[in-house]
Amino acid sequence: MSGVDTRHIARDSLFLMAEVRIEGESSPFRVKVRNLSNGGMMAECDRTGQTPVQGGTKLSVNLRNIGQVEGTVAWVQENRFGIAFAREIDAAEARAKPNNANDSDTPRYVRPSSLHPSAAGNGNSLRKI
Repeated sequence: MSGVDTRHIARDSLFLMAEVRIEGESSPFRVKVRNLSNGGMMAECDRTGQTPVQGGTKLSVNLRNIGQVEGTVAWVQENRFGIAFAREIDAAEARAKPNNANDSDTPRYVRPSSLHPSAAGNGNSLRKI
């Protein structure tokens, strides 16, 4: 996808974390996935004190539910950079609930309340004072 204007391709804005490993570097680093399409993604990270990401750099991205995807840095702007994938992915898979997740993995404040008006027995959970 290099050298081709892909800004018209459908992509979703989302908030996902991913792990990126730059070719030749021993340790991966975490990035925020700002948008994702079948052909690439925009990542954001703070690499203060590390070698900055540069256009044309080969790397691999570990995406949730998909695994390792090879790619190349297409552009860099401040702490954001675009990655063109070497092969197309199904971006919907990365957005899906992880295969091994269950409701106990969901933080309590996000889960639906267990209190329901019918839980009081008479349909009225409020008591008059």
